[in-house]
Amino acid sequence: MAHLLITGGAGFIGSHTALVLLEAGHSLVVLDNFSNSSPESLQRVKALAGLADDARLQVIEGDIRNPADLDRAFGAAHSIDGVIHFAGLKAVGESVQQPLRYWDVNANGSRCLIEAMQRHSCRTIVFSSSATLYGFPETVPISETAPVQPINPYGHTKAAVEQLLADVNACEPSWRIARLRYFNPVGAHPSGRIGEDPGGIPNNLFPFISQVAVGRRPQLQVFGGDWPTPDGTGVRDYIHVMDLAEGHRAALDRLLSHEPELLTLNLGSGLGCSVLELAAAFEAASGKPVPYTIVDRRPGDAASTVADPSRAAELLGWRTRRSISDICRDGWVWQSANPQGYDV
Repeated sequence: MAHLLITGGAGFIGSHTALVLLEAGHSLVVLDNFSNSSPESLQRVKALAGLADDARLQVIEGDIRNPADLDRAFGAAHSIDGVIHFAGLKAVGESVQQPLRYWDVNANGSRCLIEAMQRHSCRTIVFSSSATLYGFPETVPISETAPVQPINPYGHTKAAVEQLLADVNACEPSWRIARLRYFNPVGAHPSGRIGEDPGGIPNNLFPFISQVAVGRRPQLQVFGGDWPTPDGTGVRDYIHVMDLAEGHRAALDRLLSHEPELLTLNLGSGLGCSVLELAAAFEAASGKPVPYTIVDRRPGDAASTVADPSRAAELLGWRTRRSISDICRDGWVWQSANPQGYDV
């Protein structure tokens, strides 16, 4: 089994992926500055994985922009066989207001990480990218060959890191790289012990819906009811976070067992779900009302964003296994058991 470094491993996607990798027998070093996550998530991961001690999950508080913190993380294991890079900022609206911060954390932080990997002779990385870099898609479903045309600073930073990794690979073909373009990760572990716990007002639809259902927010704002979609609301491709975590495991397994390569893969379900359909599914799963009001469209939103995930199925043997009903059921188990998130 491999020794892995996970940056941002205490976050929403990172914690679920850490659990899946521990269950697969890997040993992990997690580097996180806890700026938008809680150490409690990793304590719960340990419990869910049945770890009796910290030998297979070491946690280091630190920042990917700090070479000394990175060296501590790489030094925590005899050797690091691969990196899964989640650490970064991810709110589109915030990136418009704070572009310098996003470029510093996402792009400069990734540069620092890659330099540390070179110092420590590690050439395997799975990068957390985003479907945001497709911008306004010209066709739907979206394949990996679609134009990269981001429309906000967040998307630009993801595209920049993807390009950096491609340049490194061109210079040193011994690298094993997977660039995973997520669509809309949602849901929670079915135990309800770990889930999404955004700080402040959620930037994404699903946690907002769940907070309305649990009574933390009075109602949902739906941005636009006149989109060219069946019910007039935006359509997105929602992927259960456990399916996404399993996608990382599959990508890592391929990188570690194949010749060096540069993979670029969509991770999505290939199915579209509108805002109102998701709200109705959550009401059915929770038995709670999700009142909403339709307001003006937001600048930068697209009518429909749905993945073509066929390449991931072909190369990784991976596809989503969980439905929108599963997503809402597990999301409600998490939110109802943790109405204030990890702040208990």
